[in-house]
This record gives sequence, structure tokens and C-alpha cells, in this order.
Amino acid sequence: MIRRLLALALAGLPVAVAVDRWLAARRGERPPEPMRMLVVVDAPIEETWSVVADIPLQVEWMREMKSVRIDTPGPLRVGSRATAVVRIFGIPLPDPVEITEIEPPTRYAIRHVGVFKGHGLITLQPGADGTTTILRWEETLVPPLLPELGALIQAPILQAIFQADLHRCKRLVETGSADA
Repeated sequence: MIRRLLALALAGLPVAVAVDRWLAARRGERPPEPMRMLVVVDAPIEETWSVVADIPLQVEWMREMKSVRIDTPGPLRVGSRATAVVRIFGIPLPDPVEITEIEPPTRYAIRHVGVFKGHGLITLQPGADGTTTILRWEETLVPPLLPELGALIQAPILQAIFQADLHRCKRLVETGSADA
């Protein structure tokens, strides 16, 4: 049974490579399209920011993040680095990141510099009356193998995971607990 699966995988590899190259040519010079998630938090922007920008607390609301370590001493700033252990399709991987933007309380951006490359941007905007926060998350993750095809396949799965993470963040801000 395992031999047949391996043979099937090897036979499909040239097709996967061809599809990956075709997708890359089709995209051309345009950057990859990010996954986009959004949630409205029933709390002012400063409260929401205090949870979003608290890196050790991200383990509470990002379900696939198993641990995180801040590698750069001092306050968070552009250039600060951290390393998380995240599960990607059940496989734990180190995910070193570097902060590329930090503008309290409205913008927080990172660059993934590990096996999976890419970037993430979280923006916060006060709601109409100031008692709510519009929380947006854009994430681009490029897998190391078959990057175009892999990104296409992983996008709907990861987008659903990240959207659920945003809902956990919302609960954490609003109730003090990410769990329902």
C-alpha cells in the first residue's frame, strides 16, 4: 500500500511542478495575494491593541502557535525578532519573524524569515463611536516547496484557521478568555 502511494506521488510530481511553474508565470511580477481576515471587537482600540501587540499573549489566541520567544531585548520596535513554534498541517516548525512596522495602536507588521516566507499585517481602526475596533489581518505565507501551488492549496485552509484566531482574539479582548 505504501509503495503504491509513493509511486503515485512520484508520478504526480512532474505534473505538480508544471502546474506550479504555470501559476508562477500567470502571476508574473505581481506579489502573491494575501489572505484577508476581519473581525469587529466590542472594545476600544487601545484595549484591542494591548492584546494584539502582546507577543507572549498571542499563544492564547493563535491556536496553531505552540510557543513564542522574543529574541531581541528591550521594547518592541522595527527590527525586533521573535521565534514561534507553529503547527503547519500538524507539523511543528520554528517560525522566526521580524517586526517591519509597529505604530501603536493601529499597525503591526511582521516578515516571516524561516522555512515559510511571507509577511503579515494587522491593522486596527476605531469603530464609528469609539467603543468598537475593526481588526483586520492580512497574511501571506509562501511554502518552501511548490510555492505557487502550495500557496493556492493552503490558502483556504489557513484563512479559515486565521479567521478563527481573530475570533479567539476578539473573545480574549472582550471577556479575558479566548475560549468560548
